[in-house]
Amino acid sequence: MQFITLTTDFGTQDFYVGALKGALLRRVPALRLVDISHDIPPFDIVRGVFVVANMWREFPEGTIHLIGVNCVYQQDFRFVVARHEGHFFIAPDNGLLSLLFTNLDPTNLRNLLADPAEHFSVKNIFAGAVAYLVEGNPFEGLGEYAAPLLERISIQPVITPMQIRGTVIHVDNFENVVVNIRREVFESAANGRPFSLFFKRNDPITQLSGNYCDVAVGEQLCLFNTAGFLEISVNMGRAATLFGLKVEDVVEVAFEAPVQSAD
Repeated sequence: MQFITLTTDFGTQDFYVGALKGALLRRVPALRLVDISHDIPPFDIVRGVFVVANMWREFPEGTIHLIGVNCVYQQDFRFVVARHEGHFFIAPDNGLLSLLFTNLDPTNLRNLLADPAEHFSVKNIFAGAVAYLVEGNPFEGLGEYAAPLLERISIQPVITPMQIRGTVIHVDNFENVVVNIRREVFESAANGRPFSLFFKRNDPITQLSGNYCDVAVGEQLCLFNTAGFLEISVNMGRAATLFGLKVEDVVEVAFEAPVQSAD
């Protein structure tokens, strides 16, 4: 069974998702279509990357991931197919793939030209590439080499000996606030030292939790989520609203100074 994941900013109140699914199933009726999200904010490449990055490894090898985010048609606009760790990713060349993966081998990239005169051509481009791959045709025959990809620079945390300065990159459906600080970065910088997590003008959080229920209902906490990112939450509450946090807000982790040994 061939799995196809769908992540788009098309929304669900219009015909776009239905038209895309129809085009796919018309070409290959036996496809197993899996909706990841169609509620990516319009043109929000960073949100699309975050969603795809945290789900694609859960699918079996051979899965084809369709990413329809910021499909803005213009002269010389193109789509790209990337092959990575046994999976396939089809997306517009708008910086999305360069954020999703660093240093992709050019031999694992193929170019899919878009027709700027065709309205909503993404459905036919996706359907054609999917049909080609499902039929077992060689990846190299999909199109010309696509390198170099359009590149965008991702926002990285700033790390000093005494602090990490991070940024909110996502607010989920439960209003948990995700920060671009990964567990390994935090642990390396902390080196076992106590910390204080500061955000807005709220009281700092000074300990990591393992789960939301580690604190009383309505209490704030921070933990590392299943994707390995630092998360600010409220047990049974909405952290983003309560603390006034939104995407691109700054969050700071301050570490205690190391104890100086006596001479």
